[in-house]
Amino acid sequence: MTLTWLGRVALYLALAGALAGVVDQALALRRRRAGHGLRYGVIALTGVVAAIAVMQYALITHNFSLAYVAENNATFTPLLYSITGMWSALEGSLLLWVLLQAGLVVAVTWYYRRHRDHPVVSAATLVLLAVQSFFTLLMVGPADPFVHNATRVLQGAGPNALLQDNPLVAAHPPLLYAGFVGFSVPFAFAIAVLLTGRVNESWALEQRRWSVLAWGALSVGIVLGAWWSYQVLGWGGFWGWDPVENAALLPWLTGTAYIHSVIVQDRRGLFRVWNLSLAVATFALTVLGTFFTRSGVLVSVHAFSSSTLGPLLIGFFFVVVALGAGLLAWRGDRLRAPLGVDHPLSREGLFVANNIVFVGFALVVLLGTIFPLLYQAVNGSQFTVGTPYFASIAAPLSVVLLALMALAPLVSWRSADARVLWTRTRTSAWVALGVVVLLVTRHVTRYPELVAVFLALIAAGAALRTLRGAFLAARRRGSWREMVRAPSPGGMVVHLGIVVLALGIVSSTTYAQRHEVTLATGQRTVVDGQLIGFDGFHHVRNALESATQLRVRVGGHTVYPAVTTFNGRHGQTVGTPAIDSRLWRDVYVTFDAVGGTGSTSGAQIQTGLPAGSVVVGVTVEPLLAWLWIGGLMVGAGAALSFFRRRYVEAP
Repeated sequence: MTLTWLGRVALYLALAGALAGVVDQALALRRRRAGHGLRYGVIALTGVVAAIAVMQYALITHNFSLAYVAENNATFTPLLYSITGMWSALEGSLLLWVLLQAGLVVAVTWYYRRHRDHPVVSAATLVLLAVQSFFTLLMVGPADPFVHNATRVLQGAGPNALLQDNPLVAAHPPLLYAGFVGFSVPFAFAIAVLLTGRVNESWALEQRRWSVLAWGALSVGIVLGAWWSYQVLGWGGFWGWDPVENAALLPWLTGTAYIHSVIVQDRRGLFRVWNLSLAVATFALTVLGTFFTRSGVLVSVHAFSSSTLGPLLIGFFFVVVALGAGLLAWRGDRLRAPLGVDHPLSREGLFVANNIVFVGFALVVLLGTIFPLLYQAVNGSQFTVGTPYFASIAAPLSVVLLALMALAPLVSWRSADARVLWTRTRTSAWVALGVVVLLVTRHVTRYPELVAVFLALIAAGAALRTLRGAFLAARRRGSWREMVRAPSPGGMVVHLGIVVLALGIVSSTTYAQRHEVTLATGQRTVVDGQLIGFDGFHHVRNALESATQLRVRVGGHTVYPAVTTFNGRHGQTVGTPAIDSRLWRDVYVTFDAVGGTGSTSGAQIQTGLPAGSVVVGVTVEPLLAWLWIGGLMVGAGAALSFFRRRYVEAP
C-alpha cells in the first residue's frame, strides 16, 4: 500500500500544480498582468517526476504490490526492459506522456519568461497547462497506474514478448510521444493568437520553431518504429499501413504541410487562416491517434488493450476541433491577407502545391483508417482497407513530392524564370539522367522507379546547391557560424535525408526477392546471389527465455534466426528473425518450419520433410539500410533547424 499511496500523492500534486496554473494564467489574462506559469509548471513537473520515480522503483525492484508491475514485469525481466516496462501498457504510457507534457510546459514558460506578461504567451501557457491537466486527470481517474494488487504474487506476468525482444523499445515510444506532445505548442500559440486577437503579430516563427522540434522527434520515432517492426515481426517489411501506424503518420503529414506553409506567412504574410487551421488540425490528429491506440477500437499489434478511456479521448478531440473552428470563424475577417500568390510556379505557389499534396494524402489515410470503423458501426460486419488502397495513392503522390522538392528550393519568390531555373538545375538533371541510363543498362527498367530515382537525384542536387551557397557565404565572411546562420541548412539536410530514405524504400520494396528454402544440416544453396547454408541447431535456455536457434551461414557470416518462448505467465512464443545487413543489401532470415513428425523447438512442423531439416525464409532487400540512415538525417536536420533559429533570434 505504501507505493500506491506515494504514487497517488505525487499524481495529485501534479494535477494540483497544473490546475492551479490554469487558474493563475486565466486571472493573469483577465487582469492583464504577468502570470506564474513557470512556477506552477515546476510544481506539476515535480509531481510527475515523483510519480515516475515510484513506478520505476517498483519495476526495477519487481515489487508486485502494484497491479501494473505484476502484469508487466517479472523477477527475470532484464533491467532495460524493466525500465521500459513503464510504457509497455496503457497506464504507464500515460505517465511518460504527462512527463513529456510537463517538461514541455516548463521549457516553454522558461524560454518566454521575459515575455510572460505578453497576452499571447499567457494564453499559450494557459492552453498548455489545460492540456496537461486533462491527461493528468486520466491517471487520477480511469487510468490509475498505482492500483494496489490485492493478491499476493511471487512472480509477475512479464512484458509482452515483442516488448522485450529489441532495445528500440527504449527509443521509439518516447520519441513518438515527444512528437505528439510537441505539437501542443503550435496549437497553444494558435489558440492564444485567436483568443487575444493578436493576429497581425509575428508569432508564426515562434509556432514553427517548436513545430520543427516536434516534427523531428515524430519523424525519427516513426522511422525507429519501422526499424523495430522490421527486426522483430518476422515478415521482412517495415510498414504495413496498420491503423496505429497510420495514426502516427497523420499528424506527421499535416505537420509537414504546416512547417512549409509558415515560411510563406513569414516571407509574404500569406496563408494565416490556413496555417492556424493546420496547427489546430495537427494537434487534433495527435489526440485522435491517442484515441485509436488507447480505446481498443482498433485491433493492432501496436495498440494497447481495451480501456474505458475511449469516450474521454474522443470527447477531448471534439473539444479541440470545436475550439479551433469556433475561434477561426470568430477572427476570420481579421486574418485575411490582402495579397495573393503572384505566379503558380513561384516558390509560394509550389508551397501551395506541397500543402495540397500533404493534406490530401492525410485525408486519404484518415478515410482508409476510419472507414472500417464506420462500416462496422453501421452494418455490424467487418471490412478491411488493405495495403493496395494506401499504396495506390502513396506512390504517385511521393513522385509529386520529389518533384516539388527538386524545384521549390531553387525558384524565386513571387515570380518564375524558366531560364534561371534551368541554370540552377541542369547539372543535377544531367547527373540524374546519367544515373538513370546506367540503371537501364543494368536491366533496371521499371518506369515508376526510374522516374523516382531521377527526381530524387535532382532534389538532392537542389539541397546540395543550397548548402553549398551557405558554405561559400560562411567562407567569404570568414566565420563558420555563418553556415549555421544561413536560412535553410537544417531544411536542406532534411531534404537530403528524405531523398536517401526514398531511395532506400524504392529499391528495397521494388527489388526485394523472397524465397523459402529447405536445408539439411551442412547443406548449402544460393538465393538471389547469396550463399546460404545451415550448420545445425543451437538451444538457449535461461530465466528469461527458451529459444531454438538455427546457425545459418550468409556468405562469410553466421546469423541466428530462432523461435523463442519467453517465460512468465504469458508464455508467448515468437519468431525471432536474423538480419545480415550491409550498406548495399540486407539478407533477412527467418526460421519458418522444421521437418519430421514432432518438434520441441516451438517451430511449425512440416511433414513430408526429413527429420532435422528446416525451412528457412530468405529475403534479399537492396539498399534497405539507407532507409534508416535517411531517417536519422531527417532528425539531425530538424535539430539543426531548431537550434539555428534559437541561436539567430535570441537577444
